[in-house]
Amino acid sequence: MRGNDQQVKVHYKGKGEDFVIFVDSAKAVQDWKNDKSTPLAQVVGAWKVFVTHKHGSQGVMDTASKGQLEDEFGTSKDDDVVSLIMEKGTVQETESSGRSGDRNITQGPSVGH
Repeated sequence: MRGNDQQVKVHYKGKGEDFVIFVDSAKAVQDWKNDKSTPLAQVVGAWKVFVTHKHGSQGVMDTASKGQLEDEFGTSKDDDVVSLIMEKGTVQETESSGRSGDRNITQGPSVGH
């Protein structure tokens, strides 16, 4: 993701896990809810469902396993799971302030001198 990009995701709080999908825009989700004939491919940014290990919509996101999807939604079929998350989840918009991560790990406390 590039710096200063807007990030839009749909968060679904399940019984045991929190699930997140990334979408193109909040407006696209609303348009899809009003007209289900709109293809999901025009709304969903990446066809991956993530889990946050009960940390809400924040924290480390791992790809949801088929078992986790089956337990929560009764199916592991991507189209069905994404549709359910978009219908019952909440849209959240955040703005990324830039790239994050280690810039130069050869300097600083992470290197044993």
